[in-house]
Amino acid sequence: MKVAVLGAGAIGAYVGAALHRAGADVHLVARGPHLAAMRQHGVRVLSPRGDFTARPHATDDPAEIGPVDYVFLGLKANAYAACGPLIAPLLHDTTAVVAAQNGIPWWYFHRHGGPHDGHRLESVDPGGSVSAVLAPRRAVGCVVYAATELEGPGVVRHLEGTRFSIGEPDRSVSARCLAFSGAMVDGGLKCPVEPELRGDIWIKLLGNISFNPISALARATMRQMCLHGGTRRVIEIMMNETLSVARALGCEVGVSVERRLAGAERVGDHRTSTLQDLERGKPLELDVLLAAVVELADITGVEVPTLRTVHALSDLLALRSAA
Repeated sequence: MKVAVLGAGAIGAYVGAALHRAGADVHLVARGPHLAAMRQHGVRVLSPRGDFTARPHATDDPAEIGPVDYVFLGLKANAYAACGPLIAPLLHDTTAVVAAQNGIPWWYFHRHGGPHDGHRLESVDPGGSVSAVLAPRRAVGCVVYAATELEGPGVVRHLEGTRFSIGEPDRSVSARCLAFSGAMVDGGLKCPVEPELRGDIWIKLLGNISFNPISALARATMRQMCLHGGTRRVIEIMMNETLSVARALGCEVGVSVERRLAGAERVGDHRTSTLQDLERGKPLELDVLLAAVVELADITGVEVPTLRTVHALSDLLALRSAA
């Protein structure tokens, strides 16, 4: 199995190191000091489950790699439309793209069935720019339940969780999913093949759609948001509105809002990825988290006044931070 990790940051390098340990032919695509460190020392993984070092090939030029069986996409979703020159050399006719993204993916309605089958969401696939680069037929969905961070160039700190749920848009248990899952498991990770992966997408989105934009607007940690009564109530409303949109699309989410809030409070003084991006002057990944659900509410006729308000405020924040 030949795998390229495009965007070998904390999650991508962690997955690449695990797959390499399982015997896969792994190639990491990165840049800067992180790339230099991986070339010289490999990927050092520091984990409560045991530290290890893997030495897969690392490069900034995908043409060195050539076509692969799987591309594990570790880029932020707002970088997908521009990744064409990077991903093109990695593709052959049957290359699968395992997209480890938060929020609503560009392939959401691909082979979905029902009245919205094949619908393109403008918020996540503007003008079809993402589909033109990442054909939906290649997509294998991936919901990440692992937490990692780059402790330094070439050094990944694994904090918790090893689950990477994957699934086909058409809900089939495909040979390509089973093969990728097997390699991930051999590398020490959990990788269940979920026919109803969209349910996992909504479960994770419950937290991302609320905590991420609020954390950026309030400059607050998870614990601070949960302990502030008014903010906690806003987040609860946002979660309930999100569940209403999911139900309107035929997706019943098997987790309560209170359980989701309790889990978030246990995380403690963690800064969300959106808040970290804001502090570092990076683009905010809010379209797939929030704008997409507002667009889905328009499609389904669900009332989401609080989501609309927070979207308007966070969208202005994103525009001002990018200026």
